[in-house]
Amino acid sequence: MKLVKIIALPCIALALGGLASCRSSQETLAYFADVEKIESMPVGDYQIKIEPNDELGILVTSDNPEATAQFNIAPAVSQSPMTVQTTYQVPEYSRYVVDSKGNIDFPKLGRIHVAGLTLEQLRDKILADVSKEAPNPIVRVNILNYFVYVAGEVAEPGKYQSDNQRFTVIDALSSAGDMTVYGRRDNVLVVREENGKRVTARLDLNKAETMTSPFFYLKQNDYVYVEPTSTRKDNAEYNTNNSYKLSVVSTIVSGCSVIASLVIALTRK
Repeated sequence: MKLVKIIALPCIALALGGLASCRSSQETLAYFADVEKIESMPVGDYQIKIEPNDELGILVTSDNPEATAQFNIAPAVSQSPMTVQTTYQVPEYSRYVVDSKGNIDFPKLGRIHVAGLTLEQLRDKILADVSKEAPNPIVRVNILNYFVYVAGEVAEPGKYQSDNQRFTVIDALSSAGDMTVYGRRDNVLVVREENGKRVTARLDLNKAETMTSPFFYLKQNDYVYVEPTSTRKDNAEYNTNNSYKLSVVSTIVSGCSVIASLVIALTRK
């Protein structure tokens, strides 16, 4: 029996060693762990600026819908042999694509240069011109192509749209179902296009001061990538060889079982 134990113990140790490689340690899951050490931080007056190829939604309304209908879309004309009738159909938003030079062609007002303006600045500009012809106008301006892309170690990677122009990295991660336990909170990559160039920044979401970064609030078409932890990389490497390793462990255990059976049979004789 002593011989059986001598053989069995190393076999058990080898098996447990193989299974231990499956284990992983969880990283710290908190965001902004040091936020209590900071009394206050400036929020800043962050506003998105319009860029070429943006799709804008603009709606002009007033107390007199007929007076402002001309600033939304061209009238639809229906003709019959006897009459010509003009009707106005005002959509939720009229859509305008900013051309490569940063302009849009606006009904009645003509060509407007909008690139570099905030939504508020464009609204005020249109409002000033419309006010000359319509009483008490209301102008609404929005960016319809406000999308951000989230990839890497998140629950649901993908493309996400927001109606809120103050959309943060945390908002983007929340939209994607938050980071997995394998996501690096100290090294989140943001890729952005500015002035025809791609710029990047890495954010440490463990530190509250990150909220003051110009990349904390996202712009349209920003790309957010969550890098995997070393644990995830190790596990990925393990999973690649998982079948092989389990096969080896199974072979060792089976071999040890056969040897133990033979030893028992021989000792009984």
